[in-house]
Amino acid sequence: MFKEDNAKIRNQILQAVEGMTDEKLNKKPSLEEWSPIQILDHLQLMENTVAKGVSHELAKDTSIKAVKKPIALTVSRSFKVKAPKHVVPTEEFVTLEEMKERLNASHNFLYEVYGSATKEQLKQKSMDHPVFGKVPLSQWFPFVGLHEKRHFKQLEKTLSKLN
Repeated sequence: MFKEDNAKIRNQILQAVEGMTDEKLNKKPSLEEWSPIQILDHLQLMENTVAKGVSHELAKDTSIKAVKKPIALTVSRSFKVKAPKHVVPTEEFVTLEEMKERLNASHNFLYEVYGSATKEQLKQKSMDHPVFGKVPLSQWFPFVGLHEKRHFKQLEKTLSKLN
C-alpha cells in the first residue's frame, strides 16, 4: 500500500535533517544546487500540486482513462528532469519547523484527496505528467513516494557536500 511506503520515505527524509541547524539546512552546496530546505520545499510543493490536480480531475465529469505508466523509473537519478516552475523551491530562509509544518500539511491534503475518491474514479480518470504523459489517478499517490525517494538520494548527496 502506498501510504506505508510514502510514510517510510518521508520519515527517512526527516531523520536525515533532524538536529541540523536552520542555517546549515538553508545553505546551498553550489549556486546551481538546492539547499536541503529547498529540497524539502520542492517535495511539499509537488505533493500539494499532485493533491490539487487529482482533486480537480475528480471533480470533472469526464477525464481520459490512461494505461498504467512505469512510474518506478521516477526513482532513477540517471536522467535529470527540470522542475516545472510551480514546484521550484523558494530562495527564502525557512526554518526546519516551518518546513515540517508545510510537509505535514501537504501530506494530510494528499490523504484527504485520496480518501474522497472511489477506486473506480482513480482507475477511470487521469492527469498529465511532464515525463509520462497521461497517468491514471491511482498511480499519482505512489508516485509522490517514488518522487521523494528520488530526492532523498539528492538530499543525502547535498548533506554530504555540506559536511
